[in-house]
Amino acid sequence: MAVIQVVKYNGAPNIFAWKYPSEELGTWTQLIVNESQEAVLFKGGKALDVFTSGRYTLDTKNIPLLNHIVNIPFGGRSPFTAEVWYVNKLFKLDIKWGTASALQIQDPKYGVFIPLRSNGMFGIQIDDSKKFLIKLVGTMPGFDERSVVRYFRGLYITKVKDAISSYVIKNGISVLEINAYLDELSAFMKKQIEPEMSEYGIKLLNFYVNEISIPEEDPAVSKLKEALAKKAEMNIIGYNYQQERSFDTMESAAQNESMGAMPFMGVGMGLGMGAGIGGAMANSMSEISSHMTFHNNQNLTECPKCHAKINQGQRFCGSCGFDIDDSIEEIVCSRCGTELRGSKFCVECGKKYTPCPQCGQDLDEDTMECDTCGYEPPKKCSHCGAIMRSGANFCPECGKSVVNECPKCGMVLEGEPNFCPKCGERLR
Repeated sequence: MAVIQVVKYNGAPNIFAWKYPSEELGTWTQLIVNESQEAVLFKGGKALDVFTSGRYTLDTKNIPLLNHIVNIPFGGRSPFTAEVWYVNKLFKLDIKWGTASALQIQDPKYGVFIPLRSNGMFGIQIDDSKKFLIKLVGTMPGFDERSVVRYFRGLYITKVKDAISSYVIKNGISVLEINAYLDELSAFMKKQIEPEMSEYGIKLLNFYVNEISIPEEDPAVSKLKEALAKKAEMNIIGYNYQQERSFDTMESAAQNESMGAMPFMGVGMGLGMGAGIGGAMANSMSEISSHMTFHNNQNLTECPKCHAKINQGQRFCGSCGFDIDDSIEEIVCSRCGTELRGSKFCVECGKKYTPCPQCGQDLDEDTMECDTCGYEPPKKCSHCGAIMRSGANFCPECGKSVVNECPKCGMVLEGEPNFCPKCGERLR
């Protein structure tokens, strides 16, 4: 049985937890732990010890815990199976987050539901390596930045919605004015999310809200902005809505042709109607409201997700934010799975949208192969760079053999290298 002589970290720099690929260890094996890393030794599903940076010899004299799991025959070398996990404790400050769908928030000033999206960044550090591995990583072969975003997406989306709603209601701030309070909102949301992450051995260093966007094409937003523009116009001119309606009524009454040659009487009647419109407004509005309620009930439908009543033709549910329009083909980010709604970059992880030439789905930049329609990019000869037809064994330009290919990216290999020169895949 082969026994590993030296155990050291060979994972990528953006991985938080990496498992050493072999479990065949032995006493006197050298364990190397780099700076800003910790290594955890597992045996039989239990975490035995945590090693900080340095060089260690797996020996019962240096590590007494091994004496309980390994029987040393005559003080010689003894092979045993165990798992070695490396945990990176570097500060990771540029993890991007974003809301995949619009959040429906009721504006505390105007009472209307307004959809909004939010995105930003947060930074973390693994604070407790043992707790992190036991509670979050489990039996996975590794845990990287995308895993953090995927695991905590439900947490921060829920906290973002609750935090924005609580903040605007508590402070009486309109959703249209919320971008002026991003610093206070970021600090408020960090306090909400920090205790949740500490349960998994993760320390939340910061949490930033970079932007809260409101779709300009939304009907509720358009009507609200029109009303605010009208209100600003009235404030500048110096009259209110009731006075404006009174002026319209007086003008209509004064221009009534049935009054014939009595224009001044028409003006007087218009003035009288204008003066009394305030008292009659309440009864009129009551009747109009009753009629509108009856009419609206005839044009309501049900949300297929939460079964709330919504207007026919409305795209998003006002209660849960569900997208009613199923006719739009969903295009998702190939890196994190977030839906791309016509944007050039993913709002979740920042990856550039690389469309498939056949179906338009986002492609992985490393392979450029589409899992949806089966599109494969044309292959090139590694010697002269000529385009190869599918299934060719020799290059039509230089005659080099092209049978050897990388199983991961399809790169045509020359000779028998141990690693692919394009993607770094281990070949032997």
